[in-house]
Amino acid sequence: MKGIVFTQFLDMVEEQFGLETVDHIIEGSDLPSGGAYTAVGTYSHKEIVSLVGALSEHSGVEVPVLLKAFGKYLFVCLNKAYPAFRNSATDAFSFLETVETYIHVEVRKLYPDAELPSFECSRPNNPDELHMVYTSSRHFEDLCEGLIAGCLEEFNCDATISREQLNSGKELFIMNK
Repeated sequence: MKGIVFTQFLDMVEEQFGLETVDHIIEGSDLPSGGAYTAVGTYSHKEIVSLVGALSEHSGVEVPVLLKAFGKYLFVCLNKAYPAFRNSATDAFSFLETVETYIHVEVRKLYPDAELPSFECSRPNNPDELHMVYTSSRHFEDLCEGLIAGCLEEFNCDATISREQLNSGKELFIMNK
């Protein structure tokens, strides 16, 4: 997992819970990196699992809630860091439809070792409904939901998000305007 995920997570923790909490969760987690991350480094996804678990234990906030909140936070950060990705989209749904076909293609150019989830998008019922099938061996569905929610907010899109677990460890996200 790319280091930007870790650096942004620790930034969010510091902003929302304080620097002492950052130190506490790093010290309370078994991290091969020692908790020292660079945005372009690559780290095991197990480290973010450990950090989120430690934050949940420390704060009393459930892991899914933390991951969704982090997803929203991360979307805002990535949107600021990579504005060109947003410039090609006219609305939230068109942006989300470019994640696999454009954004992940560009990310792989910059970081060939990046292990990214995959998405299959469709609008099976009407233009105000978007289906995204999420596939990842890491199962960060809650983080994904937060990223989607962050996207909807950034584009001022009034839409609901629902989820359905599919076979083979896939998750279907359905957005309705």
